[in-house]
Amino acid sequence: MLNPSAQAFPLPGSQQRVAASGQPGRKKVALKPGHSLMDWIRFSKSGRDLTGLRGRLIEVTQEELQKHNTREDCWTSIRGMVYNLSPYMDYHPGGEEELMKAAGIDGTDLFDQVHRWVNYESMLKECLVGRMATVKKVINPPPPPPPPAPTALLPPVSVTPLPDRDSQPRYDWFQTDVSVHVVVYTKRQVPSTGCTLVDLESGVLRVELLLGKMSYMMHLRLADSVEDSVTVHTTALVGKIQVNMQKQVKRKWSSLGEPLEYHNTLLKKTDRALCYRGCLLVSKTEVNHNTYIFRMQLPPGTVRHLPVGQHVFLKAPIQDTEVVRPYTPIDPSLAPTSGSPPQESDIYLLIKVYPDGVFSSYLNSLPIGAHISVSGPEGTFSLRPLRDVTHLYLLAAGTGLTPMVRLIRLALQDMESIRKVKLLFFNRRKEDILCRCELDELAAAKESFEVEHVLSEPCDSWGGRRGRVDEAVLKDVLNRPGGSQCYVCVCGPPAFTELTVRLLQQQGFSEGEFHAFQG
Repeated sequence: MLNPSAQAFPLPGSQQRVAASGQPGRKKVALKPGHSLMDWIRFSKSGRDLTGLRGRLIEVTQEELQKHNTREDCWTSIRGMVYNLSPYMDYHPGGEEELMKAAGIDGTDLFDQVHRWVNYESMLKECLVGRMATVKKVINPPPPPPPPAPTALLPPVSVTPLPDRDSQPRYDWFQTDVSVHVVVYTKRQVPSTGCTLVDLESGVLRVELLLGKMSYMMHLRLADSVEDSVTVHTTALVGKIQVNMQKQVKRKWSSLGEPLEYHNTLLKKTDRALCYRGCLLVSKTEVNHNTYIFRMQLPPGTVRHLPVGQHVFLKAPIQDTEVVRPYTPIDPSLAPTSGSPPQESDIYLLIKVYPDGVFSSYLNSLPIGAHISVSGPEGTFSLRPLRDVTHLYLLAAGTGLTPMVRLIRLALQDMESIRKVKLLFFNRRKEDILCRCELDELAAAKESFEVEHVLSEPCDSWGGRRGRVDEAVLKDVLNRPGGSQCYVCVCGPPAFTELTVRLLQQQGFSEGEFHAFQG
């Protein structure tokens, strides 16, 4: 059921690869036959010389790198390592144009904007040319300062303010004979759905708080042994997070433990490495003819709060190549209980299995009880633009429904300003519609929610809207009543998303009035 009650409103949930409007997003192009990811894996392992250097690794100067800037001879540097991208050009899902932006230059920043989650070392290891040459910088002594001018003639001085240390979270801890409690004061309001990631493994505690675009982390080797069960309590309005652990031995600790790398740091989320944990596949439930709900169980000592509008990455070695894919956790109420008893921290993924899909086919072949690596949440979606919204429109196609489910729940339960939520759900045939019963039941129960299904290949008996996303459909659906504030979210296949965004812009929606989830 999609009934938005407090009990049915779980903490975890999220979405696919995200690109906010006006920010770099991941674009896809149609690849030629025989140029899929699996084809690239086979080609790269064929023994061919993909660098033109006959197996030699060289040091590359900046001047040398700049010479290799054509489609047939395209080198780039990522984190100091140089790769020949030309053999990969026809296999790149983002197309030649995207790769050529990094031709002959350091492509690290361009790569991180779109592909930070991709293991390029594994994907491009046969294309490795070598390492960037180290350049020794000669530092000249600074010139002597000019003589001071008369004070009265000095112009106003602009001083760059130092970082505000008062904005950095702080932590404290306390204990009883049997328990240890870590309290973090974030000094800001945090989402009611939680923002905390906890990993307790072999006596090492890692706590990460997702604070908008920033990430605060604690990282310690604890002073003594604790049980592998952890609980987290969040006081959202004051931004207080409490992590609770149980001691294995009843005695007082003299300290919390030994600080490790990145302990007590506040960084941009994009500068923080993703943390993966091995999850157990506990059940697989068929939704329709090609879509399943996979339930993943986190290991003991792990807590994942997945903010609305964010996703996780799954990682697996496929034919000796590490492949990573983003997927959207959905609400557990959409999945019937099967397998082992569900836990609050279980992750539910709604995944369409494609016959030629490298990762989805691999995942579908896993037996119950297998393990797979799952990351913490990632994404740029923010609830901030929705604070004063009165009308929320959701445009989804196929599994693009996944980021919308929790957003629907949150809008109906927690956002008092929103008076209307409408989902326009595009599919090919009636049997392709995901969660139709649950969506229709919610629309019947909630006056403020409406769902309309649109089919591009309907049967003769279909009485609903027909066709694809176009200007006429959006003009008919996206009403802007007087005094209203509207916001639109879009998710679906790349071609659907790009067309819909273009149509929204043509209809006068500004970049601050819509968000496109990129899958």
